[in-house]
Order: sequence, then C-alpha cells, then structure tokens
Amino acid sequence: MRVAILGIGSIGGVILAGLADTELELVAVSRGSTAQALSSEGLVIHTPEGVIESIPPDRYELVDSESGPLPDSVVGSCQAAIICGKAYSTPILSQIADEILSDEGVAISIQNGMGHAQQISSRLGISRTLGGATTHGAWRDKDGIHWVGRGSITMGSLDGESPDEITTSLMKALDDAALSPIWTPDISKAVWQKLLINIAINPICSISGVRNGALLENDLWEQSQEILQESLSVAQASGINITGPEIQNLLIEVVEATSGNRCSMLQDLMAGRRTEIDSLCGYVIRMGESLGIPTPLNSMLRALVKGVEMSSHTD
Repeated sequence: MRVAILGIGSIGGVILAGLADTELELVAVSRGSTAQALSSEGLVIHTPEGVIESIPPDRYELVDSESGPLPDSVVGSCQAAIICGKAYSTPILSQIADEILSDEGVAISIQNGMGHAQQISSRLGISRTLGGATTHGAWRDKDGIHWVGRGSITMGSLDGESPDEITTSLMKALDDAALSPIWTPDISKAVWQKLLINIAINPICSISGVRNGALLENDLWEQSQEILQESLSVAQASGINITGPEIQNLLIEVVEATSGNRCSMLQDLMAGRRTEIDSLCGYVIRMGESLGIPTPLNSMLRALVKGVEMSSHTD
C-alpha cells in the first residue's frame, strides 16, 4: 500500500515518522525550506518518551508542491492521502490529492477547522473522502519535530458508510504506527469537538505566548471556559450532540496530554506565518450569524489574533 502525507508540518511530521516504521510505501508532499530539509537531511522527531529518531530521505518519495507538475512516479500511485496542511491551503491540497490518488484511492482530512472534508469531496466524491481529527500534540523548531503528546486520529465517512477495504488497511497501518486510529459513525461530532478544543486553546495561548499547560495554571482557564461555552452553544444549535461536561472533560484531557506543546497558532505567529483563525473562530462567527447567536468572544479573539498577525508582518 502506498500512502501520501500532504503537508509535513508538526502533525504531518508525526504521521510520516510513525508510518515510516511500517511496511507502507510513503510519499511526502511539502514545499519551501521544509521540502529542502526533507530532501537533504530527512526528518528528525523527538518522541514523547524522549527518544530522538531520524527518518532518512530514502524512506519516502519527496514531492515539492512548488516545483511544478507532479512527477509521473507519483501520479495515480497512492491508495490513500492524509491531508495535514493548513486550512487555507485546502484547494491546492485537494488538487494534489486528486492527482496523486489511484481511481479507488481515499483522502482523509485531519486539518484544523471545519468544512475541509466537504471541500475535498467536491473534487474527489463523497465516497472517496473521509473526515478526521487528531489529538496528537506536536511542535517543530530547527531541531526537528517535537511530538509532546500522544493522542488519537478519529476518522469517519461523510455518508455514514462503514470503512472500505482501503480505509481498513490504512487504519491497520496507523495502528501499527502507534497513532491510535478510531473509527466513528458520527464524524461531524468528532470534528466539532476538535474545533471547540482548538478554539479553547489556540487563540488564548497564542495571544498570551504560552504553552498549552499554562491554561490550567492561572486565570487563562476562565477565559478558555468562556470561549468554549460560547462556541458550544453554536455547535448545539447546529444539531451537534455535545454536552458541556463532555467537552470540558475532553479539554482538560487534551491540555494535560499536550501541556508542553506550543499550539500550531502560536507557532505560526512566532514564525510570522498566517494563522488558521478564520477557520476556527471565524467559522463559529459565521455559523453564529446564520443561527442568530451572538459570538462576541470569538469576534474579539479573531480580531486580536489578526492584529498580532499584522504586527508580525509590518515589524
């Protein structure tokens, strides 16, 4: 089985490193300086147990998405594509997935935010697209990928169908890689849960410049709870069956498991990159408007993160 990982950031790097320990053939799709490093140096990952592992470049076929058309060696060659790239890159990632997959191949989005799987399915078809969410925690710097919290990868079909043969094989490989795949018949709930957790963690930690664990140690927790409750009201009004205690317990679990992690939004701000705030708070704001539910906290956090983005681009 041949699997492509699209977007080798922190989470994409964790998945690439995990699957490198299996018998799968791997294709790594990246760009810019990350692609150059993957090509010349390979991938270095620091595991939650403190082990430093090095994945050599010959373990995967690297594709630089900015270098022109995909090489013939990867076109139509993969049975599965795991999409990990930024939310705003979904259109180009969908195109790459369409070109890189075989006719029966499936794509799974484990990106932050909402609506990405639906966007991908408009190109690949609903039967070849899976929704997904992950609670693995990771960040990266010049020393490699720091996998600081083991979690799981939840996936499910958009049409309520059971996993097909390709998906079953992919889940077995993810399990062999200790990435803890979970199949759910209600992927909308799982993706909403991830969205709510991201909103409760990412904007506050990013604006404050702290790691996830700081939320439990000071007054930031109260702010996190307030934004969680506001966003939960929108989810519930959208027909998602999530209770307050359920999402609060999950938030505590994720924060404790990733206490040493710099969330992806904080990493983006530190590097002067565009964030995914429009796919997080922005999505809740848009849904709230359509449902007649005010979302002032989401609006405030979105504006604050946008302000930090602008300052990092003008300094």
